[in-house]
Amino acid sequence: MQPPVHAQLAALCLSLVSWTLGVASLGVVEWRAWHVEDRSVVTSGVAAVGVWRTCFHSHVLVSPGLRVMFCRGMGVADDFLPDEITAVQVVVPLGLAVGLGGNAAAVAALRGVYVGRGWGGARAFLWAGWLCALSALLSLGPLAWNLHSMLGNQTIAFPPEFHLPAEPVRQSPGVGVIVATAAAVLMLISGIMFLCYRPPPGPTGVVPKTLNL
Repeated sequence: MQPPVHAQLAALCLSLVSWTLGVASLGVVEWRAWHVEDRSVVTSGVAAVGVWRTCFHSHVLVSPGLRVMFCRGMGVADDFLPDEITAVQVVVPLGLAVGLGGNAAAVAALRGVYVGRGWGGARAFLWAGWLCALSALLSLGPLAWNLHSMLGNQTIAFPPEFHLPAEPVRQSPGVGVIVATAAAVLMLISGIMFLCYRPPPGPTGVVPKTLNL
């Protein structure tokens, strides 16, 4: 008898959406809204501080190929970056790689259940659940660290070429960190749903030994 796996199928869809959102969030420039008092260079008064670059609208400075925007790139090797941003650059992609492994395990599990071939069943769902949960936790740690820094208005010692003050008037969470946090929460939920899978009992009411965890 084929076991009911509707919840696990929904969990796979959820984890795929979560993984896609997580990847997309790393490309969003605005992780922090950096509000500045001096608008002589930052015309809008707000700079977007992301994971890999900072940008702001300006009528004074314009990057090549852009009309009214100035951007500067950032990397893991930059000494001025605070540890929480470096953690996002390193740990969050690692978490996404783990989440991809969780999705692969879930696909294998569902294939084993529906087709009856390949590596599937309770053990595969267990792997999928733990990998998705680990992926979520790897992302949530750096994200919480960044949110704490924003709420505490922690400074960033930008080099002169960034044209940004080390201490803003205030900071607020941007679209990137909100999307990344939502993605991590969804990944955690999908992991829990995978872990909730229970194989059907055998003919005698006992779970087959091959499915014992």
